[in-house]
Amino acid sequence: MESIVTIRNLSKSYGDKEVLRDINLDVHKGEIIGYIGPNGAGKSTTVKIMLGLVGDYSGDIRIFGEDIRDGKVDYKKKIGYVPETAEIYENLTAREYLTFIGELYGMKYEEANKKAGKLMDLFGVKDVYDARISSYSKGMKQKALIISALINDPEVLFLDEPLSGMDANSVMVFKEVLAELARKGKTIFYSSHIMEVVEKISSRIILINNGEIVADGSFNDLKGTTMDSSLEEIFNQLTGFNEHEKIAKEIVATIEEVI
Repeated sequence: MESIVTIRNLSKSYGDKEVLRDINLDVHKGEIIGYIGPNGAGKSTTVKIMLGLVGDYSGDIRIFGEDIRDGKVDYKKKIGYVPETAEIYENLTAREYLTFIGELYGMKYEEANKKAGKLMDLFGVKDVYDARISSYSKGMKQKALIISALINDPEVLFLDEPLSGMDANSVMVFKEVLAELARKGKTIFYSSHIMEVVEKISSRIILINNGEIVADGSFNDLKGTTMDSSLEEIFNQLTGFNEHEKIAKEIVATIEEVI
């Protein structure tokens, strides 16, 4: 099976805090990787290192066989990325922003404009194609970001909480888009806290806790190991978090308390 991303002995620290500890991982062509873990586990850091947005790490990373430390950028034309929080150029219209992104990837303006317009239409936001992004709702901005990640027909997609603020219908459409892309041999690295979505879309789930991989397999593999019936239950067992009911009761009791 062709390896798209290869990670060997990846470690990263911020001061005295070790965020990633000796991560080893192979991501193969056509896989949808669900990359999950508690807040601060190292999910976003892993993605940002792979994309060259965070440096000063130890270990080796290859994408499409290219060592990302070599400084080459051609392979990045085959990558799409939706960050958890994006600095989007809100003073631009979607037409201006998306054609700009397309041209950065080497597309001609006419090609980028035609594809962006059609994708805006399919995502239900064509009526604001020429409106400034500053006027968009959170969900509309997220759709523009997703389109910017898809416009160059990438071979691999890195998605960090991509569904933030999107309506239920758009979420269903986007899940089907990911499944169709995987069927066509695209590779998707999906980092999220939303267990239900990860459980349904992922061909392989990787759970990271305290900077280390603690589980790696299909949902059925993980379910067979822990004997739990949902990804949320598996997550709680493997990360040692089992106090959600107790904490919830204490929160409600505090709300009801007369002081």
